[in-house]
Amino acid sequence: MRSIKEKPWYNNAVALSIAVILYVLLTHWGVFRNSVSTFLHYFSPVILGAIIAYIVNPLSRFFGWALFRRVKREKVRTILSNLLAFITVILFLLFLLQMLVPQLIESVGTFAGNLDGYVASLRAMLDAWGVSASVLDLDRFISSSETLIDTVTEFVKENLSVILSTSVGVGKGAVQFLIAFLLSIYLLADKARLKASGQRFVVAAFGGAKYEKLARFLRRCHSILNRYIIFNLLDSLIVGGANAIFMAIVGMPYVGLVSFVVAVANLIPTFGPVIGAIIGGFVLLMVNPWHALAFLIFTVVLQGIDGYILKPKLFGDSLGVSGLWILVGVIVGGRAFGMVGILLAIPAVAILDFLYREYLLPWLETREKN
Repeated sequence: MRSIKEKPWYNNAVALSIAVILYVLLTHWGVFRNSVSTFLHYFSPVILGAIIAYIVNPLSRFFGWALFRRVKREKVRTILSNLLAFITVILFLLFLLQMLVPQLIESVGTFAGNLDGYVASLRAMLDAWGVSASVLDLDRFISSSETLIDTVTEFVKENLSVILSTSVGVGKGAVQFLIAFLLSIYLLADKARLKASGQRFVVAAFGGAKYEKLARFLRRCHSILNRYIIFNLLDSLIVGGANAIFMAIVGMPYVGLVSFVVAVANLIPTFGPVIGAIIGGFVLLMVNPWHALAFLIFTVVLQGIDGYILKPKLFGDSLGVSGLWILVGVIVGGRAFGMVGILLAIPAVAILDFLYREYLLPWLETREKN
């Protein structure tokens, strides 16, 4: 007797079911998105902790292989590797704070102290171009800049409730991050037991054959995501370091602040380098327009080298996705899930492409033959 999968109507029923699910999902996207947002809100510390553990895990494995591979007991080796990995991450974050906060405060102070000079320079430039300063109402702007402290004080009084709510939100976010960081330590320490429990559950629920297929799929997804995260971080570190070396050689101010912005923005696919160039150029423009111009020219050259030489060398053909689909993924991911969707667009598109080539196409070809 033939199984259900061998029935002539089975493939059509599966295809129809998938079409119905997609139709319901697209027509009720708002409800689906709200449900996902509610779930993420309640479990955000756990999810963030899992993400931190996933990102720190390659560093822990590297330390385990490079420094502690001669340690006989696996449990001791794991504890030492995890401890050193988290200490490294904490020291790196403290270094960034120590470097960035003073420069950020200095840049804000410089901007406030030189505000009248910027306006005067803008007036002279507009006069040279034959544009009337009244278009931008510079006289009123200069007058307001002379009483900048009073203006800021009045703004704080009028928007005190908004400022307080924002401060509370920032405080909650900091507490959530701390909780997630602590959870990530426990998750990474208990990684082997969690993996064994998950394996046992899948085998018991679906059988050994199903588990092997699922494990093969998850290993492929892990390879894509892990490679993307590691090499994207490495690429951003190289770009930020090259930018810092150039700024230090030229003698530009705010080397750490601008280079950090460039490195972080470089993590965002497609549009990130543009965002980093605009922010960095604006910061330097407040001090020296020629520095800003040199920075923008160097950014164009650096992004050309990064896009055509560095990224292909790092990523190779491991993702195997065309630039068009990456751009589509960035746009759709950004509209659907905001910044998280943009950051995860490339690995998500790569996984979808893998599903299409390795699962959907063979299934369709088999269906056609039958």
